[in-house]
Amino acid sequence: MRTRARSSSRSPWTRRAVSARSRTTCCQTPTYCCTRETYVEQEQGENANDRNDRAIRVAAKWYNEHLKKMSAENQLQVVFITNDRRNKEKAIEEGIPAFTCEEYVKSLTANPELIDRLACLSEEGSEIESGKVIFSEHLPLSKLQQGIKSGTYLQGTFRASRENYLEATVWVHGDTEENKEIILQGLKNLNRAIHEDIVAVELLPRNQWVAPSSVVLHDEGQNEDDVEKEEERERILKTAVNEKMLKPTGRVVGIIKRNWRPYCGMLSKSDIKESRRHLFTPADKRIPRIRIETRQASTLEGRRIIVAVDGWPRNSRYPNGHFVKNLGEVGDKETETEVLLLEHDVPHQPFSQAVLSFLPKMPWSITEKDMKNREDLRHLCVCSVDPPGCTDIDDALHCRELENGNFEVGVHIADVSHFIRPGNALDQESARRGTTVYLCEKRIDMVPELLSSNLCSLRCNVDRLAFSCIWEMNHNAEILKTRFTKSAINSKASLTYAEAQMRIDSATMNDDITTSLRGLNKLAKILKKRRIEKGALTLSSPEVRFHMDSETHDPIDLQTKELRETNSMVEEFMLLANISVAKKIHEEFSEHALLRKHPAPPPSNYEILVKAAKSKNLEIKTDTAKSLADSLDRADSPSFPYLNTLLRILATRCMMQAVYFCSGMDNDFHHYGLASPIYTHFTSPIRRYADIIVHRLLAVAIGADCTYPELTDKHKLADLCKNLNFRHKMAQYAQRASVAFHTQLFFKSKGIVSEEAYILFVRKNAIVVLIPKYGLEGTVFFEEKDKPKPRLIYDDEIPSLKIEDTVFHIFDKVKVKIMLDSSNLQHQKIRMSLVEPQIPGISIPMDTSNMDINEPERKKKKLEK
Repeated sequence: MRTRARSSSRSPWTRRAVSARSRTTCCQTPTYCCTRETYVEQEQGENANDRNDRAIRVAAKWYNEHLKKMSAENQLQVVFITNDRRNKEKAIEEGIPAFTCEEYVKSLTANPELIDRLACLSEEGSEIESGKVIFSEHLPLSKLQQGIKSGTYLQGTFRASRENYLEATVWVHGDTEENKEIILQGLKNLNRAIHEDIVAVELLPRNQWVAPSSVVLHDEGQNEDDVEKEEERERILKTAVNEKMLKPTGRVVGIIKRNWRPYCGMLSKSDIKESRRHLFTPADKRIPRIRIETRQASTLEGRRIIVAVDGWPRNSRYPNGHFVKNLGEVGDKETETEVLLLEHDVPHQPFSQAVLSFLPKMPWSITEKDMKNREDLRHLCVCSVDPPGCTDIDDALHCRELENGNFEVGVHIADVSHFIRPGNALDQESARRGTTVYLCEKRIDMVPELLSSNLCSLRCNVDRLAFSCIWEMNHNAEILKTRFTKSAINSKASLTYAEAQMRIDSATMNDDITTSLRGLNKLAKILKKRRIEKGALTLSSPEVRFHMDSETHDPIDLQTKELRETNSMVEEFMLLANISVAKKIHEEFSEHALLRKHPAPPPSNYEILVKAAKSKNLEIKTDTAKSLADSLDRADSPSFPYLNTLLRILATRCMMQAVYFCSGMDNDFHHYGLASPIYTHFTSPIRRYADIIVHRLLAVAIGADCTYPELTDKHKLADLCKNLNFRHKMAQYAQRASVAFHTQLFFKSKGIVSEEAYILFVRKNAIVVLIPKYGLEGTVFFEEKDKPKPRLIYDDEIPSLKIEDTVFHIFDKVKVKIMLDSSNLQHQKIRMSLVEPQIPGISIPMDTSNMDINEPERKKKKLEK
């Protein structure tokens, strides 16, 4: 429950208290009587806010008097709730029972837990005397705006670090390339900004500039006001570095806009018995701990809860907040899934009746009206190739030889835009969701299941509506003709990648489907070769697949995904269709085409890749995508075959995010990774809303459908792209979080294992390793609490980390112990420890391989039982 420090007319609680009571009596009272007796004219010299306050007091008084007249025994009473002191005093003078929100909630003795949900409304200034001032005062908005206008301050988005809680960057808004990204280091310079806040920063003098820290630091302190330890940790960040590494550095001087949201996490119960003040630890490591007051600490311990931030006083190490909701037990699959969906702002509520009302009535079949402006291609030998278990089949393909000796190749995409018409509730909800989100055991659909898994899914042996892109190609995969048409198809087979590969490789199968697949595969190889010759990048990112227990649905095996020729075959034709459609819609709608671009990374992004390759005596050129692609192709080591894969994984980390944009709002259309001058998304409308807009644009372009105002409004299209980019990014993060959670479940049941790993990054106090067998990445720390610190020498130029007498470089092979560390329920994590090379006092001896770090905790629980 939230309260507001403004007057009652602006408080929803005041209005709600009055209107909720009024509904109990209005049925017996003529409306005109109530209106006549409670109408209030604005008096001379009285502002609108004061008039509204008076009107609500008059209404409250009228209802109380009216209820008394109705029945002397009637116990109903209208109470007046306001956080405006003067308004409350006037109400009491007029004989109206009046409370602040806090007073009223505290009077509800039957529901004491509601007190926890009250916002902390203490003003900053009133608390300064009670404690030491830690942070400088935020400047008022008027001064910030003047400073930004004059260039004294810079405005940007505050982005906290996941790896170091004492470091953040501010991405400066505007077109200027100079000081685009500013580093902030240390609590006082972060100055109470929270991830995603819009802040004003002041640049520090050049002699105070710092380099991005390579230290991994997590806030694990229990004493919420122990600032001296923070200052000691800040000194660790400031080590001597090459002057070239120094970046523009600043400090936060004010907050322009808070972007707080409700945060999921866990209560870190205070060690002080009977204490009501506790720290809440958010699941997102970029968010600081939050101080809350609760009487339910024992109940909430070991649960996932939601907390809202109320403010951050200058004298407090952490912000203040209040309890909002109990989500469930930590580790429970449903609870953890709910947490990751909430944390990544994934809309996952069931579709409303208003949305479902726009679905077609069942049974559904293709009608004569549906075939208007549509070609009947049901006679073609079309098939789909997808991952196993796929039910939302967006795309299907066909290939046949023409009489003139050329090939006809078709990409057929589900015609979702036929079922989702512009502007209705179904369309609005699909646009809001933006994308389907694929978790390890769950799919959050962008469109209702009737469409995603049935009517739009291009399943085999059923008639379906499609949007087709058809080319005539010669045997060298050169496009001679391209045409687009709405169509009706009937897929002859729904294959997995493995099944399609088996058909292509079979010496005995020569049916129409297999012949079509072989033709597609042959052309795809030529297309891919030509694309790579133009400079398209072939990067790498380890993807994993879980094998689930059929009864418990827990992961019982974890493997990296195997890619076959058929994966590449489908990909090539989807890319070709997207490029062909992008050209067509841009020709017809030069200002209003929805396109997708991939910006070239700035040279600084490649520094780590170039240095890592150099440490293995290899040269990586990064001046163009073509030179990078060629360098990666040449970067081979016969004695170290996995090196090329590691380089491609590292190159992937250097890339920028691809984004949707409106052609009329940008001049740079180039897709860096694909080496294509223009690109869009057309091939997955069941799971991406961008593709639905592209289908509508293409339909208008070929005269198969009519336009509508929003489709040709570039400003509205730009706003839509902004939401789609956000949803796409959050979906990726949610998917990664789901993989991380299921990886924890896997190692919880598997116990401790030792595996070979390769170093991806070296830090000042840790190495980040990749375990190829599981596609798993983790950090091996060399400094542990309450243990002697080893001698560490970090060299950023090579880069390398010397521990005692052993030197680690990027891509070095090591052996690590993998285990699930459940000692911190809030952040259960895969913990990795060094096994080889052996470093006394650092490496885990081989004979302790079966040690269980969670055993002491289990014994403790057993004794408690």
